[in-house]
Amino acid sequence: MGKHSLQRESKLPGSVKGALAFGAIAATTGAFPAVQSMAATINVPGVGNFDVPVGNQYDKQVSQANQALADHADQIKGVQQALKAQPLNHGPALPGLPGQPATPAQPGAQNPMSMFGQDNNTAGNVALTAAQSKIGADYVWGASGPSNFDCSGLVQWAYKQAGIKLPRTSFEQSHVGRPVAYQDLKPGDLIIQEGGGHVAMYAGDGKILQAPQSGETVSYAHLNPNSIVTARRVA
Repeated sequence: MGKHSLQRESKLPGSVKGALAFGAIAATTGAFPAVQSMAATINVPGVGNFDVPVGNQYDKQVSQANQALADHADQIKGVQQALKAQPLNHGPALPGLPGQPATPAQPGAQNPMSMFGQDNNTAGNVALTAAQSKIGADYVWGASGPSNFDCSGLVQWAYKQAGIKLPRTSFEQSHVGRPVAYQDLKPGDLIIQEGGGHVAMYAGDGKILQAPQSGETVSYAHLNPNSIVTARRVA
């Protein structure tokens, strides 16, 4: 980047270009040369002083270079400002980084919920996503979050995150919304089991997400269709 910019500044003496390039590289990479016992100092305006290992026979050239740099200080600073103003191109943009455009979606990329024919902004999906964030939380009878849950406490808490208030117990939750046939289940639907004493959330692909029982944690399980007392769609 700096090399091309310096080449365009054809009015600068060769000694200025070389010293400026040396200073720009050293300032950005930290690659300062080791100071030898015989060294001379070159001052690059706007960058700083650099000790260059030389012999006494080069004192005159060093003095000439410093004089040239001083004579063209304004031009050098103009080049430095132009270099700073040039955008860096480090390859394709990464999603979510400030100041960079989002990476376009790849052809064929699919929203995880689209396989179920669902808009992921529906209340059921929002509630299911909230419940998924609690996978691994301990079952505690009577608990309704945010750290521990029983079965109906998890469902109530999850739907609360979707802006929907549900009753507290699984028996009460078995009457909310409208009934749904097994073949029409969608993520977030309530699955009432064990005679009304247990509630889970349908997670798609024949699975449920639940707070099972004491000694276990919020987790997925396979849904046995014969265990269903009723399935309810809240929204």
